[in-house]
Amino acid sequence: MKKQSFSSSIKKLQENLQKALPGKKAHRIMEAVSAKYLGLNPTEETRKSAVLMLLYPIDNEIHFPLILRNSYEGFHSDEVGFPGGRFEISDENLIQTALRETQEEIGINPGEIQVLGTLTDIFIGPSDFNVLPVVGYLPYRPDFVPDSREVQQIFDLKLDYFSDPNIVGCSEISIPGDLVITPYYEVNGHKVWGATAKIILELLYVLNNSLSTKKD
Repeated sequence: MKKQSFSSSIKKLQENLQKALPGKKAHRIMEAVSAKYLGLNPTEETRKSAVLMLLYPIDNEIHFPLILRNSYEGFHSDEVGFPGGRFEISDENLIQTALRETQEEIGINPGEIQVLGTLTDIFIGPSDFNVLPVVGYLPYRPDFVPDSREVQQIFDLKLDYFSDPNIVGCSEISIPGDLVITPYYEVNGHKVWGATAKIILELLYVLNNSLSTKKD
């Protein structure tokens, strides 16, 4: 079967993002098991944040960046994830949060990014963040300018790579105060798990128009 072009895939994705999202049906597949954080839900004190899944073409196929964060005292030290961060009072909304953080972390001008929509928000119990995944695209591969204070490395990844079941594993991962058992994607010697893995999987389902459900 002939693969869709980048532009056709983006058009299809934009249309499907307006429909019912897979949401927790997709998230559960990559859910971590933690006795300490099991059953936690957002509260009034939970902090809002957003990340950007930035799509762009290489050889007419969808690619996107993930970043390896620097070491620091916190839950997401040395993790591989999307550019993004917490909502600031100066942000108009969470979409602007995602765009601003992407510019700060990997140097992409927000004015050049076309926002396609959002995926299902995800609550991260250990760090008490509620994360909105924003999906955007560029018609070209950007030149990344990583912020050395926050980013160790940028991975240029093909979306189709994550459709390969051979890159999916399950293991124990240590986080501050707990040891979780979690599915993960193997990416360049790193484990991509948690909210990042859930976002990638939901995007794949949305693009393929499967696992649809009513929006929460």
